[in-house]
Amino acid sequence: MAVAALLEARSTGDALALSPSGSWTAANATAMEELFDAVAPRLQRATVLQVDMSGVRELDTLGAWMLEKIARRAKLAGRTDIVGVADHYAGLIEEVRQVNRHNPKQPPARNPVAAKLDDLGRYAVGTTEDVSIFLQMLGSLCAALLRVLRRPRSLRLTSLTYQFYRVGWQAIPIVVLITFLIGAIIAQQGIFHFRKFGADSYVVDMVGILVLRELGVLIVAIMVAGRSGSAYTAELGSMKMREEIDALSTMGLDPVDVLILPRIVALILALPILTFIGSMAALYGGGLVAWFYGGMGPAIFVARLHEAVSITSFEVGMIKAPFMALVIGIVACSEGLRVKGSAESLGKQTTTSVVKSIFLVIVLDGLFAVFFASVGM
Repeated sequence: MAVAALLEARSTGDALALSPSGSWTAANATAMEELFDAVAPRLQRATVLQVDMSGVRELDTLGAWMLEKIARRAKLAGRTDIVGVADHYAGLIEEVRQVNRHNPKQPPARNPVAAKLDDLGRYAVGTTEDVSIFLQMLGSLCAALLRVLRRPRSLRLTSLTYQFYRVGWQAIPIVVLITFLIGAIIAQQGIFHFRKFGADSYVVDMVGILVLRELGVLIVAIMVAGRSGSAYTAELGSMKMREEIDALSTMGLDPVDVLILPRIVALILALPILTFIGSMAALYGGGLVAWFYGGMGPAIFVARLHEAVSITSFEVGMIKAPFMALVIGIVACSEGLRVKGSAESLGKQTTTSVVKSIFLVIVLDGLFAVFFASVGM
């Protein structure tokens, strides 16, 4: 059984003599810390320190470090001598003495121009890698789709139905709520500002065109990217961490056929439906606000909407939906497959998936806007 750790201190002028004794081991860690705290003020005032270790009966790495800690505290003010070290402890004392003796070298200052060029190069390489992974996933998805077209029985209909239920049916309540509020807000702001010019009726034009052509599909796509895209990434990432995807490959099954194709096809089927439902909810919200806030009856609102909005605006919004769903699905699944073996990696790739999906959806919407404007739609 280890005896207690003791520390006797004697001061002579500016000199301080310490005589540790007993067992300086991990079993007495708390006592050693208390001894150090008690002698610390005297260590700061001493210019000469002598440590006599002849009374130490047991010593381990923790005890050696506590003695070295005492010596280093006193060395800040003056000279330190350690005497009476037993031969079988000398190596340990010397080893601990060399720990963290040298301050790490400061990295050389970087040239600002070179640093910016380096960051730009790394960003370009990262972007190239992202584009390459996106195209690889798109190619794998097309190959899997061709295999399904050749052999329709290979389509996993149960998985497709379940994924459609998750990303489509279960998303309806939140999509309806958000788009309803968006339509109501647009109508309220439009009435508030158009009323100054006596043009209240043009609110119907603004709500109808914005919702059916742009905001309806864009808001729904962003919501799906945050809701379903993040779920896809987290699910595939968890499977990657548990090596379930490697197990599928070992069994001779293609993970794209089993896991990715049903998810993306379900997303492509669900997003146009959600876009239609969300657009109708937004128009309904705008109509209620126009009725209660602007004094425009439902019959007048519907008649004005029929005059102001053409079927082309509805077609433009619906055409965008499958392409946005494809982008969201590819990004979500590819980021899920890039997850490494840690929870930190899973969280990082899930966040990256949502950010990239929303960014690409907005970029795609802008490209479609330019395209439809050029063809007169």
